[in-house]
Amino acid sequence: MAAAAAAAGGRRRWWLNRTAMVVVWVVVSVGIWVGLHWYIRTVSMRKAEEALESMCEERARMLQDQFAVSVNHVHALAILVSTFHYRKQPSAIDQETFAYYTAKTAFERPLLNGVAYAQRVVHAERGKFESQQGWTIRTMKQEPSPVQDEYAPVIFSQKTVSYIEALDMMSGEEDRENILRARATGKAVLTNPFRLLGSNHLGVVLTFPVYRAGLPADATVEQRVEATAGYLGGAFDVESLVENLLRQLAGNQDIMVNVYDVTNTSEPLIMYGPQNPDGYMPLSHVSMLDFGDPFRKHQMMCRYSQKPPIPLSAITTPSGVFVICMLAGYILYAAWTRYDNVKEDCRKMEELKVQAEAADVAKSQFLATVSHEIRTPMNGVLGMLDMLLDTDLNLTQKDYAQTAQICGKALIALINEVLDRAKIEAGKLEIEAVPFELRSILDDVLSLFSSKSREKSIELAVFVSHKVPEIVTGDPGRFRQIITNLVGNSVKFTERGHIFVQVHLIENANKVMDAKVDTDLNGCLSDMMVPSDGTFNTLSGLEAADRRNSWENFKLLLSNEMPQSEKCKNGLPCSMDSGNVTLMVSVEDTGIGIPLQAQDRVFTPFMQADSSTSRNYGGTGIGLSISKCLVELMGGQIDFISHPNVGSTFTFTAILQRCKKSAGGDPKRTLSESLPTGFKGMKAFLVDARPVRSAVTKYHLQRLGITVEVASTIKMALNALSGQNGCLRSGKCPYILLIEKDSWTPGVDVYLHDQLLEWKQCGQIPEVPKVILLVTSESDKAKAGSFVDTVIMKPLRASTVAACLQHALGMGKQQRKEMPNGSDFLHSLLAGKNILVVDDNKVNLRVAAGALKKYGAKVECAESGKDALSLLQLPHNFDACFMDVQMPEMDGYV
Repeated sequence: MAAAAAAAGGRRRWWLNRTAMVVVWVVVSVGIWVGLHWYIRTVSMRKAEEALESMCEERARMLQDQFAVSVNHVHALAILVSTFHYRKQPSAIDQETFAYYTAKTAFERPLLNGVAYAQRVVHAERGKFESQQGWTIRTMKQEPSPVQDEYAPVIFSQKTVSYIEALDMMSGEEDRENILRARATGKAVLTNPFRLLGSNHLGVVLTFPVYRAGLPADATVEQRVEATAGYLGGAFDVESLVENLLRQLAGNQDIMVNVYDVTNTSEPLIMYGPQNPDGYMPLSHVSMLDFGDPFRKHQMMCRYSQKPPIPLSAITTPSGVFVICMLAGYILYAAWTRYDNVKEDCRKMEELKVQAEAADVAKSQFLATVSHEIRTPMNGVLGMLDMLLDTDLNLTQKDYAQTAQICGKALIALINEVLDRAKIEAGKLEIEAVPFELRSILDDVLSLFSSKSREKSIELAVFVSHKVPEIVTGDPGRFRQIITNLVGNSVKFTERGHIFVQVHLIENANKVMDAKVDTDLNGCLSDMMVPSDGTFNTLSGLEAADRRNSWENFKLLLSNEMPQSEKCKNGLPCSMDSGNVTLMVSVEDTGIGIPLQAQDRVFTPFMQADSSTSRNYGGTGIGLSISKCLVELMGGQIDFISHPNVGSTFTFTAILQRCKKSAGGDPKRTLSESLPTGFKGMKAFLVDARPVRSAVTKYHLQRLGITVEVASTIKMALNALSGQNGCLRSGKCPYILLIEKDSWTPGVDVYLHDQLLEWKQCGQIPEVPKVILLVTSESDKAKAGSFVDTVIMKPLRASTVAACLQHALGMGKQQRKEMPNGSDFLHSLLAGKNILVVDDNKVNLRVAAGALKKYGAKVECAESGKDALSLLQLPHNFDACFMDVQMPEMDGYV
C-alpha cells in the first residue's frame, strides 16, 4: 500500500510539474508573440519615419532649388538694370521698356507675382528727382512722403504691380529694414509673410540691391552703401510655389507639409499650410530651408496624413512563430511523455527480463527434467518390447509387439524433435566437433528408409563427390538429423520416381553452375523439352524440380572429379588439406511437390502445406524448421525449389573442418567400420540405360576398389566382354556382370546364359562371369530367374554391395567357418563380467539388466548414487558401472 501510494504521489507530482511547464511554455510563447509584434511594429515605424524624413528632405531641397532659380533671375534682372540704366547715357531703360521686358520674361519667374525697381534718392536730390519724374514721392498710404534722409521710390515696375509706381519702399518700417540689410550685405533679403494682393496667397517680398559699377568684391558696408544705386524687388507666392512642388512629387497624398518663418522662434509665422496642423502628429519631421537670407530662418514640417497602417508581417510572423513554438512545445511534450513512457516500459522490461530469465532457467530445468522423465518410460517400453521380441512368440504376438515397437520409436522421435526445437528456441543447442565418415552416415540414413523405398518401388540413391574428404570434423548426429529429416519427407511424399542425395564441394558445384549459365547466355537457354519417349535424364527417368541437377550438370561434375590419390597444390592429399570444407548437399525427389501458396511457410514450425497433408501423410511440420536451425548453426543456408506434381529439391550448405590423420582423439569411436579391401583390382560390367543411375552404381563399386565399365544394353556388354583379355584369362580377377532390372527383359536370361557358356566352351573366356541383378522392390526378384547368381536390393550401400558380392563370389567362406555361431557368440560376449547398473527407475534397471544378461554378464543393480558408492568401495569386483545421470539425492555426475 505504501509503495502504491508513493507511486500515485509521484505520478501526481509529475502531472503537476508537467502542467506547470505547459502553462509556462504557453505564457512564454505569448510573450514571444507580443515581443516580436512590438519589434516588427517598431521597425515598421522606424522605416516610416525614415521614409518621411527622406520625403521631407527631398521636398525641402527642391523648394530651395526652385527658390534659388527665381532669385538668380532677379539677380540677373538687377544686373540688367545696372548695366542699361546707369551705364548708358542717356538710359536705355524706361518704364515702358521695363514693363515690356519683364512681361516677356515672366515665364522665367513663375513664382514671382511681379518685379519693380526703386531708385535710391537722397533728400538733397528729391526735388530734382520729382521734377524729372513728374510725380511726387508717396508713402505706402498714398500720401506725400515726409522729409527723411533718403527715399526709395519705384521708378520701373511690371504691369502686374504697376500700382506701386512712385511709392517709397522705405516708408514702411519692415521694408526699410530689408532695404538697409540688402544693401549692407549685397544679398537678397525677405520680408515676413503676408497676403498678396489679387491671389490672397501668403507670400514674401524679395529685395536685391543694385550697385553702380566699380564696387570691389571685398567692399565694406560703407562702400556698399555709397555704391548703392537702387533696389530691385519681387513678390514671391509661397503657397503656389509649394503647391506646384507637391504636385510634381509622388506620394503627395500620403504626407502633409507646413512651411514656417521661424526667425522669431517664439512666434513662428506660417508661410504654407493650415493654421492648425492636422494629420498624424506623433510622427513628423522638420527640415530647415535656406532661401539665401542670412537674417531669416525658415523650416518645413512634414507629417503623414494618417497613422501608418500596421504591416501584415507584424501579425503573420509572430503568429507563425507562435504556432512553431506551440508545435515545438507539443513535440517536446510528446517527447517528454514518450521518454517517460519508454522509461516506464524499460522498467517493466527489466522486470519482465528478470522474470523471463527466471522462466528461462525454469524452462531449461523443466526441459532437462521432462526430457529425462519422458524418455525414461519410453526407454522402458522400447526395452521391454525388445526383450519381449527375444522370447518365443507366435506370429500374431510378434506382429503386435513389432507394431508397438514401431509406434514407440515414432513417439520417441517426435519427443526428440519437440525437445530439440525447445532447445533451439532457448539457445541451448550446441554443435559438436568430432571426426566422422560422411559417406557412412549417408549409407546409414539410406538404410533407415530402405524398406519404405522398396515398398513404394522408388529409387533411393546417394552420390558423394570424390573431392569430398573421407573424414571431416563436425557434428555427425546433427548432420545425420538434417539428412534424415529431408530424406524422410521425400520418402513420405514420393509415390513414384526417385529420391537422390548428392554431396559436392560448393566451389566445384558453383563452377559447374557458372559454366552452365555462361552456356545459356550464349543462346542455349530454353525450357526443358519433354523427350519423345516421355523420360528424362534423371535417376528414375521422371522430371525433377531443380533443373540445375540435370544430367548435363551432373556430367560436368563427374568430368571434374579427381581421384583421392591425386595431390593438391601444396603436396598433401586433398582430403587432408587443412582448413574448412563447405559442402553443398541436395535432396531431390519426384513427389507431390509443395503448393505455391504454401512455399513461404515451409520452414515455419508446426506448419504444413494444408490440413489434408497431415491427414494423408502425418507429421508435425517441425522437421524442416529444426533442419533450418541446424544448418544455420553449421554456418550454412538452406533453400528449396518445388513444383506441384513434379517434385522438390532441397539444397543446403554446411561448413565442416578437414580432419588430419594426426588429429588427436580416437577416431574409431566415431567412425564406421572400414570397407573390405578384397575387391581391389576386380573388373565389372554394368548394364544400365540411364546415365545418372549408372554413375551412382559405379560410385558405390569404385568405393570397393572395383573398376567399372558401363554399357547401355546387354548386347553391348557382351560385345565388350568377348573382346576382353588379361587378368580374366589369367584367372586372377573374376568378372562381374551387374544388370539393372530395366534391362532384364523376358528371355534375356536364357540368351545371356547360352552365350556365356558358348564362349567358355570355345575358350574365349575361362570362367562364366557372375550375373547380379539390381532391383528396387521385392516384387522385382521374381524376374531374376535361375541364371542369376544373386540379387542386390536397392538402395545401394557399399557395405551391402560388398556383402552381396562376397556371397556371389564365394569370398570370405573360410573366415565365416572360423567364427562361432552368431547367437552363441553374442550370449557369451560378456561372460564372466560383473557389471553394476545404477538407476532410480526400476523399469530401466530391469531393461538394462536384461540387455546385459543377454550377452552373458553378471549384473547387480542399485537404485541410488549412495548405494552405488557403497558397492564401489575398494576393493570391489565390478568390471564396469552403468549409471543414470539424473537421480535423486546423488546423480550420476557426483
